[in-house]
Amino acid sequence: MAKEIERKFLVANDQWKSAVVKSTSFKQGYLNYDPERTVRVRTAENLAYLTIKGLTTGLTRDEYEYEIPLDDAIAMLKLCAFPPVEKVRHLVEHAGKTWELDVFEGANSGLLLAEIELASEAETFERPTWLGEEVSGDRRYSNSTLSTNPFSTWE
Repeated sequence: MAKEIERKFLVANDQWKSAVVKSTSFKQGYLNYDPERTVRVRTAENLAYLTIKGLTTGLTRDEYEYEIPLDDAIAMLKLCAFPPVEKVRHLVEHAGKTWELDVFEGANSGLLLAEIELASEAETFERPTWLGEEVSGDRRYSNSTLSTNPFSTWE
């Protein structure tokens, strides 16, 4: 069974930009918003994926991801009840770890989130100087919630 263990943070400043090793544009929509599971379809430039994520317990959840034909993903995005979340993901190296730093666009423009995937919930890591407040347990910052309640609508 595939497990995802991640921590999520706001981004405090632009110092991360000098450590970017790769950037990819994403468009993702949600076919299911059940609290117990989400079903996501995502395009990542020329690639596409279908992902099923289970309920998060602590920092861990089940995750299954499968590559699918790009044309199928584009068609599936049209089946989503809400507009897709758009973002550019920058892979950022720091102290031997790769961070995923998402710069959101469209209705979530202005939001920057950094995630780190861990081997265990107890794993430690060095915090970069650009890292802000941890929001791992705050559902507002989940991509599925951002699709239904975009950052631009927050007060």
